[in-house]
Amino acid sequence: MSSVPKVTLAGGLEVCRILNGMWQVSGAHGTVNTTRAVEAMQAYTDAGLTTFDMADIYGPAEDIFGQFSSQLKSSGKDAPALQALTKYVPKPGPMERKVTVCVCVCVTVCVLPAVRLDSSSREQHVFLLKQTIALTNFDTQRMEEITNKGIRISSNQVTPTFKY
Repeated sequence: MSSVPKVTLAGGLEVCRILNGMWQVSGAHGTVNTTRAVEAMQAYTDAGLTTFDMADIYGPAEDIFGQFSSQLKSSGKDAPALQALTKYVPKPGPMERKVTVCVCVCVTVCVLPAVRLDSSSREQHVFLLKQTIALTNFDTQRMEEITNKGIRISSNQVTPTFKY
């Protein structure tokens, strides 16, 4: 397996500097062949790319990761540690924040039982969720509101906007 540079995020989670984005399996690009997706994940892992980025809105991405992780663990091979990063993306509009977000995060933790390959994966994942949060496309004002409430932000993934 090749060595890919890693970085340690807040909370101690070590991830590859290059992530395997799983938005391609959302179904927006056509029918998803789960078998081929799992095979591709094995090829990426063999190349040292062990961090996978997904979201609840990426269709079966979390399920495919779970299938791959289970298959890897049951193969009997010396499996590298995998890192599963996921996002909860609520539909626009009002919601009962604490209840809705808590339920969705708990569902994701249950869908991804192998977030880490050790026996305490769920507990560690929930602990990390309580301690820090990673964001996507948040503006400065919202990030200040979050940090002013004592919540640590580990990262904010942004999409660059180019003007030509």
